[in-house]
Amino acid sequence: MENHRFGLSIGNVSKTYANGVQALNNISLDIPAGMYGLLGPNGAGKSTLMRTIATLQEPDEGQIFLGDIDVVNQKEAVRQTLGYLPQEFGVYPKSSAEELLDYFAVLKGISNRAVRRETTEALLKQTNLWDKRKQKLGGFSGGMRQRFGVAVALLGNPRLLIVDEPTAGLDPAERVRFLNLLGELGENSVVILSTHIVEDVSELCTNMAIINKGQILLEARTLEAVAALKGRIWRKLIDKNILPAIDEEHQVISAKILSGRTMVHVYSPEMPGDGFEPVEPDLEDVYFSTMAGCYGQISQQQKGEVIAL
Repeated sequence: MENHRFGLSIGNVSKTYANGVQALNNISLDIPAGMYGLLGPNGAGKSTLMRTIATLQEPDEGQIFLGDIDVVNQKEAVRQTLGYLPQEFGVYPKSSAEELLDYFAVLKGISNRAVRRETTEALLKQTNLWDKRKQKLGGFSGGMRQRFGVAVALLGNPRLLIVDEPTAGLDPAERVRFLNLLGELGENSVVILSTHIVEDVSELCTNMAIINKGQILLEARTLEAVAALKGRIWRKLIDKNILPAIDEEHQVISAKILSGRTMVHVYSPEMPGDGFEPVEPDLEDVYFSTMAGCYGQISQQQKGEVIAL
């Protein structure tokens, strides 16, 4: 496998758990520097892949390289340059943000007290927590805890930052602050955003992949994946009771309640019939089209252009 100096290269990675569940099935991805979105429903294999990249578990087979570092066989080298914010992480509720970040800095090997003080101050300011540095973590909101988790993950200037379902449970204002923070981080390292929330990827990630049932269904540049659906997504406002008939006749990719009626989106290369109107596609349409298996109907030439990273 060709190693990518500043990227992450995943080749033919599989993982089956003891209970027989195949969480990853021959996964291959090339993830460049910048923000990368891994999008898929709960149970798709996202967290398993993130934990494998983060050296918390080994694949049954396959290779992972971070630049020239062999992730599977050089775990310590990976950990020295890795920042990881898991979906669930504990904090010590009676510790202040400043105290706990200083403690994690010691664990990270920053032994010089002056350097540690300088580092923790810079990270708390970067994550907009400096004014709350004396506050006990038990009193932090969900968004503040997530930003503190990023501060911990950023100790040691990691080349690889993994954030797993980071905006789940955040209110809209906290989500915006958190996404803005992540957007700034993607300039100097590989940042993998693993999520089931389409908008998070749409707003942040230049490149993305869609995963389901342990397999990669689509790997693409985000904007190109959307552009490839132009002229193929149609919508119609219908009464809910005729949705089954629409579903039989057309390739329905999504249906949403809108003012008591149902807004249905269908995939079709041509005008699907009376009452449908064309709609500008977005990443949600890409996601639902891919999950429904329609995206593969795009011509091979166009699909090749989309998938080539």
